[in-house]
Amino acid sequence: MIEVRVFATLRQGRDKVTMLPPEGIACAGDVLKKMGIPAGEVSILLVNGFHKTPETPVKDGDIVALFPPVGGG
Repeated sequence: MIEVRVFATLRQGRDKVTMLPPEGIACAGDVLKKMGIPAGEVSILLVNGFHKTPETPVKDGDIVALFPPVGGG
C-alpha cells in the first residue's frame, strides 16, 4: 500500500491518512489523480520525507505527503 498524508486545506473532504493500493500508480502525479487533488493545489510534495515532483516514481510501501500553499501575513 502507498500511504498518502494530506495537510491543511487539502484535508477538506478527505481523511488525514489514506492507504492506496499500488496498482495503477507509477508516480506521485498518479497519487494526486487518485485523490482528486489538482497538482496546482499542492505546494510541497514529499515522498518518504524528501521533496519531490509529481513525476517522481512511487512504489508499494512509500509515504507521500501533500501540503497546500501557505498563506497569511
